[in-house]
Amino acid sequence: MIATPSRLLVSAAHKSSGKTTVALGLAAALARRGLAVQSFKKGPDYIDPLWLGAASGRACRNLDFHVTPREELVREFARHGAAADVCLVEGNKGLYDGLDLQGTNSNAALARLLGLPVVLALDARGMTRGIAPLILGYQAFDRSIAIAGVVLNRLGGSRHEAKLRAVIEHYTDVPVLGAVHEDPRLVIAERHLGLMPANEAAAAQARIAAIAATVEAQVDLDRLLAATRAAAPLEPPAPLPAPAGRRVRIGIARDRAFGFHYADDLDAFARAGATLVPFDTLRDARLPKVDGLFLCGGFPECFMAELEANAPLRAALRRAIEAGLPTYAECGGLMYLARSLAWRGERREMVGAIPGDAVMHDRPVGRGYVRLAETAAHPWPGGAPVACHEFHYSSLENLAPGTAFAYRVERGHGTDGAHDGLVRGNLLASYAHLRSTGACDWVGRFTAFVRGAAYRARAA
Repeated sequence: MIATPSRLLVSAAHKSSGKTTVALGLAAALARRGLAVQSFKKGPDYIDPLWLGAASGRACRNLDFHVTPREELVREFARHGAAADVCLVEGNKGLYDGLDLQGTNSNAALARLLGLPVVLALDARGMTRGIAPLILGYQAFDRSIAIAGVVLNRLGGSRHEAKLRAVIEHYTDVPVLGAVHEDPRLVIAERHLGLMPANEAAAAQARIAAIAATVEAQVDLDRLLAATRAAAPLEPPAPLPAPAGRRVRIGIARDRAFGFHYADDLDAFARAGATLVPFDTLRDARLPKVDGLFLCGGFPECFMAELEANAPLRAALRRAIEAGLPTYAECGGLMYLARSLAWRGERREMVGAIPGDAVMHDRPVGRGYVRLAETAAHPWPGGAPVACHEFHYSSLENLAPGTAFAYRVERGHGTDGAHDGLVRGNLLASYAHLRSTGACDWVGRFTAFVRGAAYRARAA
């Protein structure tokens, strides 16, 4: 642990500025120095945190105004960042972009809440003198935001870099902390939902190493650390209570097809008294011995031939769910449990625990923040409205009339624009992605439901 830790938020002027590459390179380069780097990602995101976690060697944590009260954001930032030498938050979109006129959920609002200086990653392609009014405008728009420096990104070469440095030095007082030149070798492949997940990319560590080497060579890390030194250490909150009640085993799909887990949710399972037992939907022929199942999101459409080929596991899943094994599935997990999955003119058989067919489309069906109201059909209800998010290109078709749903959609699309959370026995399958927070302890409720079902099964 260094004497004076650094804390910073990496943001940009607009989306697709290369900020993820800069944040990833900084996390990896600083970790290679032997520093304990705790990464965070603003907003709802699974893929960037997978890369940031792989780069830093620590699970990345999400900070999301929509699902988490502000006091809880502050508390969780301190909980995970107190023991780190560097706390690095990657923003989403531009520094001042947000859902409302006041920017109450913007990157700037998060920086203000957590007292973080901002490092701007600026896409400087085609820019020279115009970089100065851009920086000056970002400074002037909100004087409460401390812009610690800029990292110029996607530069055309050394002459371009020299011109930009001269302009910034002449017109502004913002230090240039680095200048990253355009390099196609640093680009992480994208697909319909964003970056290729790090849990899929066989060469992920090699790509991270290449990005780290570039950042080490083209960013002044010592100057960046000095510019983002914290005024005071973080005070971690009190330890969370130990779990009560009989421990249960919950199977969790963790493989190339399914990897959309929030680190805080996985921690919540342990606090609720659940042991997570991973299984591979592509390779395992049978289910492990478990009391319940969690099938998270992912990219089943990219592996649907392999998923179909693993007929023994599909059959085992269907038998277990139809026999009453408590199961929660989100988005990609829902698609896997359907009768079939169709994409790009190809149709493959899936588990069949849901009497409907998942169909992929060229454009998003549901995308963004969601608000749900529980119905009487919810198998493990919490009562309060649920704030969550969705991002799916598929729809669930050919459902029978009278299908039971756990939620009424107040904002978002869900399964059919009005409902989400298909309920069938002890199965709840939803397009919505939940976060386990003080406002929505879905993990605690689901684990209690699993424990109750296991108790009843033993009694019977």
